[in-house]
Amino acid sequence: MSPSGATPVRHFEREIVDSTDVVVGRIGKAHGLRGDVTINVRTDEPDRRFAPGSVLGVEAPSGSASTLRTVTVASSRWHSSVLLVRFEEVPDRTAAEAARGLLLHASIPADESPEDPDEFYDHQLVGLTAYDLEGVVLGEVTGLVHGGAQDLLAIRTPDRRDTLVPFVKALVPEVDVAGGRVVVADRPGLVAPLEDD
Repeated sequence: MSPSGATPVRHFEREIVDSTDVVVGRIGKAHGLRGDVTINVRTDEPDRRFAPGSVLGVEAPSGSASTLRTVTVASSRWHSSVLLVRFEEVPDRTAAEAARGLLLHASIPADESPEDPDEFYDHQLVGLTAYDLEGVVLGEVTGLVHGGAQDLLAIRTPDRRDTLVPFVKALVPEVDVAGGRVVVADRPGLVAPLEDD
């Protein structure tokens, strides 16, 4: 339900699914002779996602000769702030070198949330209605752009403009996934257009 005085906004269709895939890492270079690889971590929960026994989906980059579709974590450990993982399907250094560049996905229940209450999966944010501090609808979240310095919340306004808002507490003070809303501390030109002089 929209706050009073809010302009209605078209909602994207939400498909009901039992699980969803999230990117958790990319395989880096081989480490040692036994098939260990470095992981370019893309999750805030690496110890959970790379726990022994975890099965991860594999997405090969274009041009890759890899036939792997899933991998099973045999062991994982931290070494000088780098995550080292051995997969059951990668038995030696040659196989580890061939696996370099593979993108790793974890399948999670669609209703699962990260352990930290201030963290969210991308799919949880898509479709939320964005409101300003006064409760006026600014638009709808269409995605999250992952940047080196910070993530950006992509919002489509009711007049069909696409905007990006730094996903930081100062500009996005409230995220209510259950309530279907985010609050943006909008500034002139951030989401709402600048008024003509």
